[in-house]
Amino acid sequence: MLTFLLDPSSQIPLYEQLYRFIREEIKRGRLKPHEKMPSKRKLAAHLKISVVTVEGAYAQLTAEGYLTSLPRRGYFVQQLEHKLPPQVQPAPKRSETAEERYEFDFRTNVVDTDLFPFSTWAKLAREVLSESGGELLNVTHPQGALALRREIATYLLSYRGISADPEQIVVGAGTEYLMGLILQLLGRGNTYAVENPGYGRIVSLLRRNEVRAVPVPLDEEGLRVDRLRETGADIVHVTPSHQFPLGVVMPVRRRLELLHWAGEEAGRYILEDDYDSEFRFSGQPIPALQGLDTFGRVIYLNAFTKSLAPSLRISYMVLPLQLLDTYREKFHFYACTVSNFEQYTLSRFLSRGHFERHLGRMKSAYRERRDSFLRALSSSRLSGFTEAIGYEAGLHLLLRVRNGMKESELVARAKEAGVRVYGLSEYDSFPPGVFPESTVVIGYSDFPTAKIEAAVARLEQAWIIHVPGKS
Repeated sequence: MLTFLLDPSSQIPLYEQLYRFIREEIKRGRLKPHEKMPSKRKLAAHLKISVVTVEGAYAQLTAEGYLTSLPRRGYFVQQLEHKLPPQVQPAPKRSETAEERYEFDFRTNVVDTDLFPFSTWAKLAREVLSESGGELLNVTHPQGALALRREIATYLLSYRGISADPEQIVVGAGTEYLMGLILQLLGRGNTYAVENPGYGRIVSLLRRNEVRAVPVPLDEEGLRVDRLRETGADIVHVTPSHQFPLGVVMPVRRRLELLHWAGEEAGRYILEDDYDSEFRFSGQPIPALQGLDTFGRVIYLNAFTKSLAPSLRISYMVLPLQLLDTYREKFHFYACTVSNFEQYTLSRFLSRGHFERHLGRMKSAYRERRDSFLRALSSSRLSGFTEAIGYEAGLHLLLRVRNGMKESELVARAKEAGVRVYGLSEYDSFPPGVFPESTVVIGYSDFPTAKIEAAVARLEQAWIIHVPGKS
C-alpha cells in the first residue's frame, strides 16, 4: 500500500500533494507499468484522507496519462514510452548587472527619472481615465491614435522642420519594433549600411533578421557618402543630428550629398534616427534631414525615450508618401503596440504645451551637468592631456585622453577607481574598426551634478600616474 505523509498545513492542496507523489513514483519506476493502484476508498482509509481527495489526484493522473481507468476494474499504471531523464538544475546565470556596480557610472542609455513630470502626467492620466471612456478599451488605429499622431505632426513641423500628414506617422513600442516593420516593408534582401562606430542594437537587429549589414566609416562631417557608394547598399541608417557615439553633426552639404545618393536609384532609402535631437545646448536645433528631402526617400524615426522616459516605449516613424499604400497593404491588420492609455495621455501632454516646458527644464538640467563635468575637467590635472569632443548637443560626449594609455587601460584603471567609462571601441560592430585612439564615451544624463567633481577626481587618480613627469 502506498504510504505518503501529507501536510495539511501546506498551501498546496492535499489532492495535489498526493498527485505529485504518485506521479514521481511512476516516473522513477517504483510503480511498475500495468500495476494496479489501490482503490480510492482503501487508499483514503490508509492515508486518513477523504475519498474526494484521492479521486482528485487519480483524475489528474489519468488526464495526464500516468494512469488509465478500466470500468469495474480500477486504476492501472500506464506504460511510459520514454523514461524521463533525471532533472538537472541549471547553474544560475552570471548576472553582470548584479555584479558590476560602480560608485560612478557614465552610461549613455539612461535618463534622470527625477526630472519626469510625475504630477502633471498623473493629472492628465486621471483626466484620460475619466473622460475617454470607450476610446481606452476599443482597438485604436493600427498606426496609432489619431489624436497623438496629429500632435506629433504639429511638434515635428514646429521643432524639426518636418511637414508630415498624420497619415504618414506610425506609432510603435520602441525603435527596434519599428525597424522590424521597416525590414518587412523594404525587404530583407536589401543591403543595409550603418555608421561605424554606431548604435549596436540596430546592427544586432539586422543580423537577427539575417539581413546583410555593412559598415560605413565617418569623418568630421559624419557618414562618408563616398564610402557608402562603395558598399553597394540600398538602405542606410544614420544619426545626422548628433551621431552616436561620435557626436558629429552632419552639415547641410553632406546631407544634400546623402539625399542625392538616395535619389539616384529606385529603391534607395535613408533611415534617419533622430534619437536625441531635442538636446542641443547652443543655437537652434538642427533641422531634420527629412525636411530637406524632395525625393521622398527618408524614413524618419524618433522616440520619447530620451525626452520622457525609456519605460514608456513610445516611438514613431514618418513614412514617405510613396510607401504608404504598401505599408497599409502589408501591415494594417497589425494592432498598435502602444496602449491607448499612454497614447491619449501623451497626446494631452503635447497639446497643452507640457512637453515643450518639460524639454526646457531637461535641457537646463543636462546643460548644467555637462558644464559641471567640463569645469571639473578643466580645473583638474587631467586638463593637460584630455580633450572633450561633441558636447554641443546630446547627452554624452567623447573624451580623448593622451596620457600614453590605451583605451582598454583607461577603462580598466577607471573601473579600479570605481568609475565606469566606456571605450569607443565598444561601439564597433565590425571589429577591428579604425577609430581615434584612447577615447572614451561619457554619458551624463543620469549623473547627479553633486557627484561629478568627485567622479572626475577619481579619474584623475586613475589616469594621472601614467603621464611622464607627473606625480
